[in-house]
Amino acid sequence: MDSAQTTGAQRRVLVVEDDQTIVQAIAARLQAEGFQVRTAGDGPSAVDAAHAWQPDLLVLDVMLPGYDGLEVCRRVQADRPVPVLMLTARDDETDMLVGLGVGADDYMTKPFSMRELAARVHVLLRRVERAADAASTVRGASIQLGDLEIDHTQRRVRVGGADVHLTPTEFELLVCLAHQPRAVLSREQLLAEVWDWTDASGTRTVDSHVKALRRKIGAERIRTVHGVGYALENPAP
Repeated sequence: MDSAQTTGAQRRVLVVEDDQTIVQAIAARLQAEGFQVRTAGDGPSAVDAAHAWQPDLLVLDVMLPGYDGLEVCRRVQADRPVPVLMLTARDDETDMLVGLGVGADDYMTKPFSMRELAARVHVLLRRVERAADAASTVRGASIQLGDLEIDHTQRRVRVGGADVHLTPTEFELLVCLAHQPRAVLSREQLLAEVWDWTDASGTRTVDSHVKALRRKIGAERIRTVHGVGYALENPAP
């Protein structure tokens, strides 16, 4: 594992990738963007580095020696919530959904541009900062839709009184839908409000996150309006 020169004010990014050419390119780009960067080339060292260094974000490849990126994500998220940008060599929606289900916030399919990767990292970190600011200004606010409860201050979600673990992105997506229950929000609206994206190139990202969210809170709670977007429903008991 290598480490870049660090300064206390920089945000920390742990890059986990076993291809040295790719990891060096990612590290160089992120360092140029002003981030502290450390790297790991296998699953066990990635988990150890995440625990010891406490990064602000992980860039995590799915295919790793030791154990894969999905297991790394599970173990890191069990320790503490941290945004994860997952890298996959296959454009396989099943892999993407599994990654989102174990705690990834976003994913990119190889090959990708370093410029786009850096932009995604910035967006994820801005989203986390924005959520922290919102939590600090909202006191006791919660949303109740039937047996679905969303607690802003604790960033907790309960269904039927049972806690549901959501990734930071899933939580923001659910809150966005819940602020306008039963109203249909377009994919473009959701991209702008949740992901801070100004174009419609990431509509598949919205679809994949909705599928992952449905698996956790119940498929019947989110209605699809084909060709438009999604609405949060209050299903009959």
